[in-house]
Amino acid sequence: MTLLPPLNSLRAFESAARHLSFSKAADELNVTPGAISQQIRTLEEFLDIKLFKRLNRIIILTDAGQLFLPLLAEGFARITEAVELVRKRQHNVPLTITAPPSFISKWLIPRLAKFHSLYPDIDVRIDASNRLVDFVREDIDVGIRFGTDEFSDLNSVYLFCFDLIPVCSPDLLKQGQGLSSPQDLAHYTLLHNDYDDVDSSWPDWDMWLATAGVDSIDASRGIFFNQSEMIMDAALEGQGVALVASVMAAGEIAAGRLIQPFETRLPVRLSYAIVTTEQKANSPKVSAFRDWVLAESAYLREAESLTKH
Repeated sequence: MTLLPPLNSLRAFESAARHLSFSKAADELNVTPGAISQQIRTLEEFLDIKLFKRLNRIIILTDAGQLFLPLLAEGFARITEAVELVRKRQHNVPLTITAPPSFISKWLIPRLAKFHSLYPDIDVRIDASNRLVDFVREDIDVGIRFGTDEFSDLNSVYLFCFDLIPVCSPDLLKQGQGLSSPQDLAHYTLLHNDYDDVDSSWPDWDMWLATAGVDSIDASRGIFFNQSEMIMDAALEGQGVALVASVMAAGEIAAGRLIQPFETRLPVRLSYAIVTTEQKANSPKVSAFRDWVLAESAYLREAESLTKH
């Protein structure tokens, strides 16, 4: 393998040869003319050939210098092209987000246009999944995870927690006997979230009915789902009354597609957090997304703070 001369000496020669001036090369490279002269002397000693003829007040290229300059300039141009290509590719790599399907469909997607308007140069790729991902081995930048506050070996920032509330379609009430009191739930199908594998203490209809002071309804009956977006869809279709996350139902309630017939709420001890690796935590696109999510969810943390006080 051919031993190459120092890069600084090559840069000094290319600039001085292009300008035919050590002073102009010094200005371009932000060094002194003496440093340029020394770098070129080092290069000439390395090559064992003269590259400049030093005349009174001017310099001109030798035959070897004239041969060397265009090839070296082309080499620097290719290096610059390679650097810009890598930078552009890195800039254009999408921000890959993994999050539970319910979070994506009910909270993130309605707000995603805001993020795109703020950061139009950041493309987004979404992985809707509840699975545990390997941020090191998989092409995942950031995740929204639901669980306890402990996410080992990850950079984690708390987002919000929530309560469970009963919801149903307005059309369901038109077809049924109405829901003037919790006891009227006896006339409706209860829609359940089967989350025992996530949290054995997950609040359920039995707990909600007890909190509402109802002991005459069999809370073990109804339809069970293991995905929260399914129970929300079933409620929207008028299949029954569902116990769902307040924050995920907020948009449907505001739009009038769901109603909350009773104010009784059950707090959930688990919470949402935004997680990534320590290595990726400070990347511009991850930082932008994290700051945006925190800003968008600030109202939920403020509501939690008011409730605690």
